[in-house]
Amino acid sequence: MSTPFYVSPQQAMADRAEYARKGIARGRSVVVLQYTDGIVFVAENPSRALHKVSEIYDRIAFAAVGKYNEFENLRIAGVRYADLRGYTYDRHDVTARGLANVYAQALGTIFSSAAEKPYEVELIVAEAGEGPEDDQIYRLPHDGSIVDEHGSVAVGGNADQISSYLDQRHVDGMTLGEALKLAVESLSRDNNGGERTLTAEQLEVAILDRTRPQQRKFKRLLGSQLTRLLADGDAGAVAAEDSSEPGSASSDSGSDSGSGSDAGE
Repeated sequence: MSTPFYVSPQQAMADRAEYARKGIARGRSVVVLQYTDGIVFVAENPSRALHKVSEIYDRIAFAAVGKYNEFENLRIAGVRYADLRGYTYDRHDVTARGLANVYAQALGTIFSSAAEKPYEVELIVAEAGEGPEDDQIYRLPHDGSIVDEHGSVAVGGNADQISSYLDQRHVDGMTLGEALKLAVESLSRDNNGGERTLTAEQLEVAILDRTRPQQRKFKRLLGSQLTRLLADGDAGAVAAEDSSEPGSASSDSGSDSGSGSDAGE
C-alpha cells in the first residue's frame, strides 16, 4: 500500500491563497473614492451588460473583481439578504457592516474548504452615510477577512500601485469631478509608470450620492453625462437630472446576470 502524499496545512492554505490572488490580478482594477457628497466607483470595463459595480440596497453598493460568475452569485445573495432583513425588521437595519460580515463568512468558509477551489474574487461593500464622516467602505479579499478602508481603495489588476497613487493624492472634501478625474488617472497608469488614455466608453462609473432626493442613492453615470464630467468636472448636470426625476429610483441601478469571466478582462 502506497503512502498518501502529504502537504502541510500551512502549505495548502498558502497555495490556495496564491491561486486566488493570481486569478484576481488578471482582472482589471476597480477604484472607490469618497468625495464631499458621497462615494464614487470607477472600473475599467467596456462591457455594458456585465457590471462590476451594482446597487445592493438604499445606500449600499457593491464592487468586485475576479471571476464574474462567482462575484455575481455573491451579489445576488447580498441583495436577497438585504431585502429580507429590510422587510423583516427595518430598512435602517440593512448596513454595509452587516453585509460585509455575511460575505466574510461565505468567503471564509469557501476558502477553508478542501472540497472546492477558493473564489477568485475581491469585493468592496460601501455605504453612504448622512455625512462624509459616516461613510463606510469595506474591502473583502478572497479569504474572507474584512479591511475597513477610508478615503480611497483599489482592487484587482495592479491594485498596489494604484492604491499608492491614490493615497498620495486623495484628500477630504473633493468634488465629484475631482474624485472622478483622480480615479481615471490612477487607472490609466500601467505597470511601467506610463499612462494610457481611458475614454467614457471604456469605463463603468457609478455613485452613491447622499444628496439625491430619492431613498435609493445609487446612480450610474452614462453617456454624455459621464463624458461631460470627464471633460470639465461639471457635477451640476448630475444634480439637475436628479432634481427632475420622480420620487422612485431610476432604472439604471440594476445589474444584468450572466456567467463567464471578469467583465472587460
